[in-house]
Amino acid sequence: MHSTLIVARMDLGSSKDVAGLFGEFDATEMPHRMGTRRRQLFAYKGLYFHLQDFDEDNGGERIEEAKTDPRFIGISQDLKPFIEAYDPATWRSPADAMAQRFYTWEA
Repeated sequence: MHSTLIVARMDLGSSKDVAGLFGEFDATEMPHRMGTRRRQLFAYKGLYFHLQDFDEDNGGERIEEAKTDPRFIGISQDLKPFIEAYDPATWRSPADAMAQRFYTWEA
């Protein structure tokens, strides 16, 4: 399984709105189209963590292909009032907000 972790800023009071948007999005075939196996959202002291698991290591390629889908464009726009880039000065794409794994362990 391949995972990505996006880090951004979010007011804790927005968590229900953000969860609702993703609930609607994940009820479509979009997660399957992107190869998403699981999505988890976390909030901690003004930070937003979006953990997405994929069956394959090519999740990034499938997401790139899905970016032109109106549903992907729509959720990206709908999240803007709630999610802010961690560092707006350097953010150009979601790749600029992805944490880099530096250790992993499996049983």
